Amino acid sequence: MLQALRCPFFLKAIAYAAPIGGLAGLIGLGGGEFRLPVLIRVIGFDAKAAIPINLATSLVTLAAALAFRSQSLSLMAVTPHLAEIAGLAAGGIVGARAGARLVTRLPEARLHLLLSMLLFALGVLLIVKAFTSDQPASVIPDSAWWRAAAGAVFGIGIGVVSSVLGVAGGELLIPLLILLFGADIKTAGSASALIALPIVAAGLLRYRGLNALPTWSGARRMWTAMSVGSIAGAAIGAALVSAAPAGALKLGLGLLLIYAAVKTARPLRH
Repeated sequence: MLQALRCPFFLKAIAYAAPIGGLAGLIGLGGGEFRLPVLIRVIGFDAKAAIPINLATSLVTLAAALAFRSQSLSLMAVTPHLAEIAGLAAGGIVGARAGARLVTRLPEARLHLLLSMLLFALGVLLIVKAFTSDQPASVIPDSAWWRAAAGAVFGIGIGVVSSVLGVAGGELLIPLLILLFGADIKTAGSASALIALPIVAAGLLRYRGLNALPTWSGARRMWTAMSVGSIAGAAIGAALVSAAPAGALKLGLGLLLIYAAVKTARPLRH
């Protein structure tokens, strides 16, 4: 381990992953949309290797963020939303399996374009959300069956995004929980992490079944570095969650996502 820590890329990965993990603890995101450009543009992985590494790191980040957030916020707040949480998770698992196969079949150039478009769309979504009210107002009928069914439908699309981008899907889950299911933003963040954990795990299992998980030593070392940095950052972010200004934070995240989309769209230089 000490020898690995001397590697410049290992230390660089920790330095990049720590603030990304902070966003996970603060908002409930897996941070994959920020981590992916680092893996591709800074570290130099090709997209098809970077995506499953990103997904594996998102799994660790989400677990850490949820554990640390539970120290600042009560997880009991998600109880009124258990029906949609179950539906979103179930649909997300189905979508994640389909998305993993899609990545293995797409040409490299088309995959970069798709990643860029999705990142840009997520950025616009967050910016719009920054200027709208966070007042909970559910538009789904107040029935557990309706909420579970609606969650499953939307979850399929989120699962596809999760596997294709190698992200946890919280960028879509959090606004969805607020706008459709009436959750407040802090409850939505914790619920998003709960939902995303099985979705990300399903995507990883699918990659493994397709023999698409990078297993060489450099990939394992990078995952370790990203995980260490993410856990440390998640602890700090979760400690600040109760005082964070939601509107300004969402605006900043949206702008960063658009920046990441532009960077991801550019041809790789090796």
